[in-house]
Amino acid sequence: MNPRRLHLIISSLLFFAVVAACSISPASLPVGSILSTAIATGLAATQPPTSATPDRGTPADAMAMLQKAVEHYNTVGRTQALADFTHRVAPFFDRDLYVACIDSSLIQSANGGYPNLVGSPIEPISRSAWDAASINTIGSVSYSWLDPATGTTEPKTFYYEKVGSDVCGVGAYNP
Repeated sequence: MNPRRLHLIISSLLFFAVVAACSISPASLPVGSILSTAIATGLAATQPPTSATPDRGTPADAMAMLQKAVEHYNTVGRTQALADFTHRVAPFFDRDLYVACIDSSLIQSANGGYPNLVGSPIEPISRSAWDAASINTIGSVSYSWLDPATGTTEPKTFYYEKVGSDVCGVGAYNP
């Protein structure tokens, strides 16, 4: 398997693991655990999508993008919406913000940040993330994540909503 593809798959799985764990700091992880090792060695950080502006999206921007994504999903239907999210159709891609979705089979159904991961299974790690969204259809989870822009672990929040047969969300670093 291509090392870059493997790296992206691992990063994606780690992202959903952290999201599912809800607010786990890397410092609280047992030394030597897969996630702490990945964070310490940088495996959890892949270069974020870039855009013409150097600014990062804010939590308010992420929530606004998510709301637009949900409206779009409900207006144009699942198939078109997921394609638009993955193909970075405006306004679903802005700076370091993008829409990502998983379906009830725990398969990535859209990913504007890493389109090559669409169709990839994320089972079993995302099972708890799916379950949380099934109970609380709208919400957010906060966690610490290595910010590739700064090289440091920073707080990040993933805002999500269950829409149709998917859970879609947008994550933003907290200023």
